[in-house]
Amino acid sequence: IRTFDSDRASKRNPVERRMRYQWRLILSRSYRSSPRPAYLSHRSRFSNSTRSLTSFLHERSIPLQQSHCLYSIPPSSVYRRSFSSSKPLIEEKPSSEAIVIDVFTRLSSKDEINKELDSNGIVISHDLALKALRSLESTPDVAQRFFHWVSEASPEKLSSKSYNTMLRILGVNGLLDEFWSLVDDMKKKGHGVSANVRDKVGEKFQEDGLEGDLNRLKELFASGSMDNSVDKVCNRVCKIVMKDQWNADLEKQLRDLRLEFSSDLVKMVVEKLDVEPRRALLFFRWIEESGGFKHDEKTYNAMARVLGKEKFLDRFQNLIEELRSGGYEMEMETYVRVSSRFCQSRMIREAVELFEFAMAGSKSNTPTAHCCCLLLKKIVTTKKLDMDLFSRTVKAYTGNGNVMTDPMLQSVLKSLRSVDRFEQSNEVLKAMKEGGYVPSGDLQSVIASGLSRKGKKDEANELVDFMEASGDHLDDKAMASLVEGHCDAKNLEEASECFKKMIGKEGVSYAGYAFEKLVLAYCNSFQARDVYKLFTELVKQNQLKPWHSTYKIMVRNLLMKKVARDGGFEEALSLLPLMRNHGFPPFVDPFLDYLANSGSGAEAFAFLKALTSKKFPSNLMFLRVFEAMLKSARHSEAQDLLSLCPSYIRRNADVLQLFSSMKADQCSLEKPLAALAQIEA
Repeated sequence: IRTFDSDRASKRNPVERRMRYQWRLILSRSYRSSPRPAYLSHRSRFSNSTRSLTSFLHERSIPLQQSHCLYSIPPSSVYRRSFSSSKPLIEEKPSSEAIVIDVFTRLSSKDEINKELDSNGIVISHDLALKALRSLESTPDVAQRFFHWVSEASPEKLSSKSYNTMLRILGVNGLLDEFWSLVDDMKKKGHGVSANVRDKVGEKFQEDGLEGDLNRLKELFASGSMDNSVDKVCNRVCKIVMKDQWNADLEKQLRDLRLEFSSDLVKMVVEKLDVEPRRALLFFRWIEESGGFKHDEKTYNAMARVLGKEKFLDRFQNLIEELRSGGYEMEMETYVRVSSRFCQSRMIREAVELFEFAMAGSKSNTPTAHCCCLLLKKIVTTKKLDMDLFSRTVKAYTGNGNVMTDPMLQSVLKSLRSVDRFEQSNEVLKAMKEGGYVPSGDLQSVIASGLSRKGKKDEANELVDFMEASGDHLDDKAMASLVEGHCDAKNLEEASECFKKMIGKEGVSYAGYAFEKLVLAYCNSFQARDVYKLFTELVKQNQLKPWHSTYKIMVRNLLMKKVARDGGFEEALSLLPLMRNHGFPPFVDPFLDYLANSGSGAEAFAFLKALTSKKFPSNLMFLRVFEAMLKSARHSEAQDLLSLCPSYIRRNADVLQLFSSMKADQCSLEKPLAALAQIEA
């Protein structure tokens, strides 16, 4: 029956196989006389109806031999009804652990086992191997078959716990030869025997009267020879390697250890010999030349991390070339550690070469954007900036399908500023541009402002020309930052030229901010009359529309006492019609202050006429001017203004009352008339 069942296994569909696994579990749970496997005792995997069927079978007392005939019953027919309820059974997929146990219980051929596991999508992992072994403790033959299969197919999936579990199975089942053989294998691989295994197996030896084996086990533990953890084995190897010059006697001592070197053990030994790179390299070469071990990616990278120092640079370079030619990749841990060491030792060229080597590997194992950024920052802060190294780094990074980003440039610019090299930001930008990078408007502004603020006129112009030549003009914000930077550096002539160039290319639509910065810079330098000429030229010839606040800055500065006396008053008056044409209300307060302190009657009359496109402004505006002059005890100038006014103002009752109420010797502290919300135009 078992043979027939095995032959049919490959012909059944997945549903039939799952059903068959469940029936096998039901039968083994109900009838097996041996202890139940752990994987069945954990929890029930079936519905209430399945348990009812099991109880029914038990009550009928079907012998175990007869139960095998159930294997030949089509699973679909069994699932058609439930003995405990009318509801159909819910099909539940068996666990990976159950499938593995069933496969290795039924099959012995490696090909059949591989085929069955593949068809069920089973992948052996550390946890699955350990669980399966623990469930097979009462069936040592199946456990051995499974253990040997994994040790050949995927030896890395067998951990120290897996070895100890298999050792316990062999010991408690009285398989002495196999037990001691596995102990020897574990010693070679650097695995120690756990205390739990020692106690369990010791009890079994004592129960069976195996005094010789029990004493042997005790002696091994008493001598400490069972402490063969990887750490302890590593320490013994390192002690031999470090204690004397490398020679034939030392190699003999290593061979006498009779170790089976694994990748983990070799890696650990090499890393522990980090303080002695020469000895680490001698051991690394000897272990492979001795014929008992072939280096892999793990051990090559461990050796590379040890050799990645200035004194061993040639050996390091030869090793990583050997690593790549062997089809292996540099691990990120290796790159990060060695690159950091090179940069700390100011070996920037070697760090760049290492970056290029690492970037040439598979895309899934290459330096990150953060690694690239750190290297670029190191390059720009060296004693002498080497743009060739910078360009090589950018090329290596972008050549692997990566792109440069704004945060990367921002970090580099910050580093340039920290070493007072911001004037070289154009060179950095060009190198990144070759890698396909175009900076955002904000970063363009940062560069433009930084260059112009430092007074780097040529570099600022170079930035503009470079961006134009590359087809990416500086945007209006960047140009405004350029103008503002020149203004902050007191380079007003260059700021003016830059502003003219800006509106010539970008137009005047977004020039308001930059123009106000330019006007303010001139005024702060006491050159209000100079900027007035530029102001009127741009407004009249280029249709520039300044902000209302810009007009106010101009008027206020042109009416400063000394400036106004030298012609600033007339220039300020000429701005009133321009404000009106641009839809802004006239800015009168500075004029009133000026007339109250130093203005003449004629100037006051000219101001009143400039306020409106009509012949004269409102009566209230006349009253405000008269009041400002009279309150400052400028009666003579007020009388001069009154004489120039039209007759309807001279005869106005409010005007006459104002003059009558304020005598020449009066100094009123009353508030002037409230300003109009909107002056009559």
